[in-house]
Amino acid sequence: MNIIIPMAGMGKRMRPHTLTTPKPLVPIAGKAMVNRIVEDIAATCNEPIDEIAFICGQFGKEAEDSLIAVAEKMGAKGKIYYQDTPLGTAHAILCAAESLKGHVFIAFADTLFDAKFELDTQKDAIIWTRRVEDPSAFGVVKLNDDGSINSFVEKPKEFVSDMAIIGVYYFNDGENLKAELQYLLDNNIRTGNEFQLTDAMENMRAKGKKFYTGEVDEWLDCGNAAATLYTMERVLALKQNKETLRSASAVIINCVINEPCFIGDNVKLENSIIGPYASIEANVTITNSIVKKSIIRNNACINDAILANSLVGSFAKYASKADVLSLGDYTEKR
Repeated sequence: MNIIIPMAGMGKRMRPHTLTTPKPLVPIAGKAMVNRIVEDIAATCNEPIDEIAFICGQFGKEAEDSLIAVAEKMGAKGKIYYQDTPLGTAHAILCAAESLKGHVFIAFADTLFDAKFELDTQKDAIIWTRRVEDPSAFGVVKLNDDGSINSFVEKPKEFVSDMAIIGVYYFNDGENLKAELQYLLDNNIRTGNEFQLTDAMENMRAKGKKFYTGEVDEWLDCGNAAATLYTMERVLALKQNKETLRSASAVIINCVINEPCFIGDNVKLENSIIGPYASIEANVTITNSIVKKSIIRNNACINDAILANSLVGSFAKYASKADVLSLGDYTEKR
């Protein structure tokens, strides 16, 4: 099986944090978002992974090397493809045309999820969904009585279904999917001025392919700072008994740690109250402070501060004020 991860978006709603780090590489409780996506798929699906294809913007060699390392850690070959112009979901996936072969699992790298991806490889396709209160912002599915999908509707203006497509898909014939995506581009078939995967899937369904749904237990957004902080909280709650969340190299002196928290390598905490729901990355120093419900990126320095609901960037320095922050990399504020 090949995994396709479209992730070329610029992450504008997460700025300033995505000015220096592509959004899918922003750590959530110590692991990059894309790393968590791949690990969760690999841990719960029942097929070996041959390739992991990352569809990127111009992220730079360091970011691309990180992605290749994610694939290799899973025992798969990593491949980098580029989407230089955002022309929709169908266009993004087709950028990885060479990897659209055999069984294909697609996961867009802007959300995390709690699910068991049980694959019935005899099915033509499985589309994972989650019921939502307001489906008008999502692609949705309608179902037949036998549980198969009757139709796909992209961002319905009137109610047709509350089963939102979350951006996770399985296809048992990658070559067929590739042909349908190419058909959209060749014939300039767009919805909302973009080439949409839902249009390709509707064409496949009309030709006899049968689509089924899978449901996730939880669907977590990382679209902006507030959503990312909530996702960090949920990931810590879900992983606290499944992952090692405190590094043995952390130095903790006269502190209260209110779990769950992530505390990374070579962190130094002194005379502070940390957590609950704090993600403290490698080489951070925190002294005489209270930090909760916050993400503190690597090599940051926090002194004499009270922080909650905050994101502090890599190598940032902050001191002497109770605040709600979204402080970018290499920033200093006193």
